[in-house]
Amino acid sequence: MSRMIDLVRTSAVPANLMQAAARGALSVPADEMVEILVHLANHNKVFGQLARMTLAGWDEKSCLLIAANPETSHEVLDYWTAPENLRPKLLPALLENPKISEAKLHAMAAEGPREVVSAMQQSPRLQTMPSVLRALASNPNSTHPEATALKVQAAAAGTDENAAEADGAPPASPADENHEDDEDVNAFLVEHAKELASEGEKPFQAIGGIYESEHSDADSHEVVEQPQSTEPVAAAETVAQSNDGKPVDKPAAKPATQTKKAHLTKEDERGSSLQKIARLDVKGRIQLAMKGNKEERGILIRDGTKLVALAVLESGKITDGEVEKFASQKNVLEAVLRQIPMKRRFMKNYNVVRNLVANPRTPLDVSLGLMKNILTADLRNLASNKDVPETIRKLALKMFKQKSETKKGSG
Repeated sequence: MSRMIDLVRTSAVPANLMQAAARGALSVPADEMVEILVHLANHNKVFGQLARMTLAGWDEKSCLLIAANPETSHEVLDYWTAPENLRPKLLPALLENPKISEAKLHAMAAEGPREVVSAMQQSPRLQTMPSVLRALASNPNSTHPEATALKVQAAAAGTDENAAEADGAPPASPADENHEDDEDVNAFLVEHAKELASEGEKPFQAIGGIYESEHSDADSHEVVEQPQSTEPVAAAETVAQSNDGKPVDKPAAKPATQTKKAHLTKEDERGSSLQKIARLDVKGRIQLAMKGNKEERGILIRDGTKLVALAVLESGKITDGEVEKFASQKNVLEAVLRQIPMKRRFMKNYNVVRNLVANPRTPLDVSLGLMKNILTADLRNLASNKDVPETIRKLALKMFKQKSETKKGSG
């Protein structure tokens, strides 16, 4: 029998029942009720605000039990750890919940308000996470004495190999930056272990086929369109040589056990990145998505394997310009366009918000939730944009008229 949360997710319940859900008035267990409320708050335009108000006043004892439970859904934990939904009394339970990844804790430590700083300093779990302690020390809401003490704790935790193994982190690297990157990758893999197991060993296959950029060429097409070939590197290099007008002095067909190393030149750089990616399994592509360069992220954001594409957004090297481009791309998974608004840093960039709303690939509920942030001039453009759904055009026109009238009235 389906749980009520599953019915709510698929909009398989009538409006009156949905309204009762937003008030927290369903006869379901508390943890499921909270999960329903969070889903409505995040995804339902009509009842989202009511659900957020219900969550804000939800019984504290019940919330503490749910916050501490490792079986609680990621969506609920992400909701409660988001700055705008923060309830300080829940923080100690949330910080000790093993389902909240080290990467997530790292982000909270770096940017969290004073309440987060205070709670994290008292957390036993965080005392074994040097990268999180260092991030907490760099938080502008940490006092100078606190930052000094946290750096000492981070140094001490970094020398404890047993603690690092208990956290599932890889062995310490001579370079701090590489060590922190490895921890982030490992945390992502642990957090998504079940999904990773279900993905198996899917080869790289880009959404939309040819890599769309000003540098795309036939070489790119060969590698992207034939990721399951036993000779992706040899095939791509043979094509590259032919296109350059150079004689092919080796037969095109080679034994499957033979591989060729890519010889990097400026002209072949894109081809060799594709060749490199074609050799990697899912875990390898996730690691490259989080630690690789801009070009590699630009390719992997279009990976048909969802975890790989989402890992790009977790990269500490990703720039605002890249995210602006990703937000406007039509050849990415919808999961990518859903995940971008979940990142507070990305939502501070108006160009990202505008590009998401103007992207016909963006799920309708996501676009509708962002419409309130769109400026008047862009609302006018949206109203006449035939690429976006009719619902968006009509709402844009309505909002444009309202804002225009408001300006006239105030003038």
